[in-house]
Amino acid sequence: ETMVKTATNRIHIKGGRVVNDDQSVEADVYIEEGVVKGVGKDILVPGGARIIDARGKLVIPGGIDPNTHFEIESHGVTSVDDFYKGTKAALVGGTTLTIDCVLPEKDESLAEAYEKWRQKADGKVVSDYSLHVAVTWWGEKVKDDMALLAKEKGVNSFLVFLAYKDKYQLSDSELYEFFTHCRELGVLAMVHAENGDLVAEMTKKMLGMGIRGPEGHVLSRPEELESEAAQRAIAIANRVNCPIYITRVMSTSAGDVIAAARKRGNVVYGEPTAAGLGTDGSHCWDKNWKVAAAHVTDPPLRPDPSTPDHLMDLLANGDLQTVGSDNRTFSTNQKAVGKDDFSKIPSGVNGVEDRMSVVWERGVISGKMDENRFVAVTSTNAAKIFNLYPKKGRIAEGSDADVIIWDPEAVRTISVRTHHQAVDFNVFEGLTCHGVPL
Repeated sequence: ETMVKTATNRIHIKGGRVVNDDQSVEADVYIEEGVVKGVGKDILVPGGARIIDARGKLVIPGGIDPNTHFEIESHGVTSVDDFYKGTKAALVGGTTLTIDCVLPEKDESLAEAYEKWRQKADGKVVSDYSLHVAVTWWGEKVKDDMALLAKEKGVNSFLVFLAYKDKYQLSDSELYEFFTHCRELGVLAMVHAENGDLVAEMTKKMLGMGIRGPEGHVLSRPEELESEAAQRAIAIANRVNCPIYITRVMSTSAGDVIAAARKRGNVVYGEPTAAGLGTDGSHCWDKNWKVAAAHVTDPPLRPDPSTPDHLMDLLANGDLQTVGSDNRTFSTNQKAVGKDDFSKIPSGVNGVEDRMSVVWERGVISGKMDENRFVAVTSTNAAKIFNLYPKKGRIAEGSDADVIIWDPEAVRTISVRTHHQAVDFNVFEGLTCHGVPL
């Protein structure tokens, strides 16, 4: 029993190349009690450690997925990946920490909603996790709850919606107050950027024209409504000197808005999604309704096939900073709630398991980024932005032992038949990835 415990608590990773965001070195890694105790060529390792041979492999920080939605409700159904299945799939794909989002109902206490999410997650997760909290309405009670969550629960990021009219959308004046309060609390303001008023009008227009299939979702949310909202959020936040993080950057024009703002000196971060980098919105016109509906998410995947490459370019050169999965998975039967009305299709796609492989394939294998930038956009940048660094997002003495052995020579083909998520469709179906976590 003592020998088993010792071997489990002490791990010696030998012969690999340790890859951080700023450098790669040939080095061993010694781990004890879940903490990295040494990194180097000639580190002293106590006897009884379990040895892992990493020759020819990369030793990288565990991935951080800054955007998941496990057990989320939409149109009367609950997403099929719960906190157990979701975090298990994340680990299989090389992600060791997920950041989910608390979504209070209108007029619900943010603090009470936070506790509900903790109750859902704590008994199920098989990896580390954290929580953003969405601000879905505005008032003095919300401001008080934000202060309480920041000071007593350690919540340091709050998400606001410019979309979802009459449900979660805040007005520009409320957005100004929200940014002001975030600045005062020292927390990060996150933004879902779409013009909710015009989305509502375009949805009515599409339905009035008899367009009711999944393609109507894309047509009702054109990319200029995303880029306009991103520009508006940046402008309002700049009035109060509030840093912002724009989540779900799905279009070329929204990415360019963020890049231009950063060049002007605005403190703004952008997060494309795995799906936005790995596929496109043309599938929403597929003659098979199941395929088309499976690709419905918001903001939508863009039908322009050049979009994924452009977003990857922005990610590779530093104009965008992180990659989320925005994992919201609904089965075909659940999506069928909207079979006669695209506006009722539960929105969301998979990605928590395949995020790392998609970025490696589309980013590193394509030659757009090196292994260090890969670590930055899949782990380190998120750790820094969300105040987790250097415990997370780095392999160094004193860091948490969130360590992944990555085989750059291994090959796998993504398929619903072999993935570990509960959903019955995979938007990356058939994508061959050269680079696999072991």
